Amino acid sequence: MNELEGLTALIVEPHAGMRASIHNMLTLCGLTKIDHAGSSNAAIKHLGLKTFDVVLCEYDLDGGQDGQQLLEDLRHHKLMTMSTMFIMVTAEGNYSKVVSAAELAPTDYILKPFTADLLLERIGRALDKRNVFMPVYQLMDAGNQREAIEACADGMRLHPRYAVDFLRLRAELHMFLGEPELAEPIYQQLFDAKAIAWARLGLAKTLFMRERFDEAKEILTSLVDSNKKFVDAYDWLARTHAAVGELDKSQAVLSDAVAVSPHAVRRLRKLGEVALETGDIDTAEKVLKQVVSKAKYSTFRDPEDHVKLVQTLVKKGDPVQAAAVIRDLDKSLGGQKNTAVCSAISSAMVHEYTGNDARLEESLTAALEGCRITSGLSPEVKMELARNCLENNMEQGAAEVMSDVMRNAANGAVMAKAMAVFEQAGRTDLALTVAHESRQAVVDLVAAGAAKANEGDYRGSVELMLEAVGKLPDNPQVVFNAAVAVLKCLENVGWDEPLAQHALALIDNVRRLDPVNPKLPALAGLHQQILTKYDKGARRKAGAPA
Repeated sequence: MNELEGLTALIVEPHAGMRASIHNMLTLCGLTKIDHAGSSNAAIKHLGLKTFDVVLCEYDLDGGQDGQQLLEDLRHHKLMTMSTMFIMVTAEGNYSKVVSAAELAPTDYILKPFTADLLLERIGRALDKRNVFMPVYQLMDAGNQREAIEACADGMRLHPRYAVDFLRLRAELHMFLGEPELAEPIYQQLFDAKAIAWARLGLAKTLFMRERFDEAKEILTSLVDSNKKFVDAYDWLARTHAAVGELDKSQAVLSDAVAVSPHAVRRLRKLGEVALETGDIDTAEKVLKQVVSKAKYSTFRDPEDHVKLVQTLVKKGDPVQAAAVIRDLDKSLGGQKNTAVCSAISSAMVHEYTGNDARLEESLTAALEGCRITSGLSPEVKMELARNCLENNMEQGAAEVMSDVMRNAANGAVMAKAMAVFEQAGRTDLALTVAHESRQAVVDLVAAGAAKANEGDYRGSVELMLEAVGKLPDNPQVVFNAAVAVLKCLENVGWDEPLAQHALALIDNVRRLDPVNPKLPALAGLHQQILTKYDKGARRKAGAPA
């Protein structure tokens, strides 16, 4: 029986003739369940609806995005499972650029022109590797990272030809579990044995997570100097500079990264934000215009890009161009989540600059109402709204917005910026009042959830804490305690699959918001105990449904 029979494939190729040619080759190889996408947006829509076994993606895509950036988007937004084989189709001239550009590598590459036999050989090789790693992937999908680490050790013994891949996955799992001290010796072993650039990057990331920033900077600077195309090293070096307040250096590194990879919207966006924060208005304007332009080709458009561009243009003294950006926002993103509130915040900036007090009050009132009924706005945009309110005698509105920012602050840096908004407006007294009330609100929420659990009302505790997360999705303390509440409910009330999925999502959010939280291993350990108690790891390992 053909081992490829029954596999599903997605061809991502802008040219219809080439799509047809690859389709015919796949058919010759025994694949019959084949979908097509002519652009990255179409590919994202397909992958949002179903899972594919193999994605064959052309590197040179139309619309300002290449195949590498599509792969990064798919991984970043979790639209593709680890078991999906992603094979990049590229011309020989692009090969060296592709293989050195990013830490996130495709499963394999295939150079054009190629034959059906070569395509069959590459898919077969990728399938062989996937089959070897499938037990680990299944455990990871089940949220059973601890057993996945053990499965990596077993895999190394059984399949020594994949030893490097298993070691890398083990290190990544330790990082995921908030255990950089256990990942460090693995990355060091890999680098000592093979001097692999991504292993050196992994080592720097372990240092960053433990706030050993000077050591991380030394490694990352060396990586960037030795490989000018390793853009992930640039990103982490910029992030490390920013973590110690060296925003000018962070901006310089990001500029270098953008020169290497000029189409990556997330990287451009970060450069624009840092330039705006450092007061480099010319760079901010240039870069944010690129972000708005390039994001038009992406499914993951963000109306806040327009807000930041308007903010930049107002600072530059160009309200006419800023107004044109707002019109573009209303036209191109009309109906999308947060567009209306972003338009109101942007309009308020322009009206403040032009001195149109009546329209300013109207826009600020609409923006405040929008903040009450929407979610997902960044702290930076909310703080700009609060600043505008404070400057225009709408202190109650400013306090309301900043209370939300402070209660939802992911870290001390956000809280410090929020305090500074009040202080710069000469309202330190109001800052202290709002900060105290915000902290107390979080304490009260967490205490109420814990009280219900102590009374044995585990489902009531979960309901309360999930409601709290809905209001404060970026507060690490709230998300952590919600994860504990869900796990305690599973432990004491019984297995519930939707609740178990909530637990996975909450634990992932804790890792995102507070990767150095010393309680992360204990949280992961409790999750592991519950999976073991209900025999979920074993069932998932065998491929049985939950």
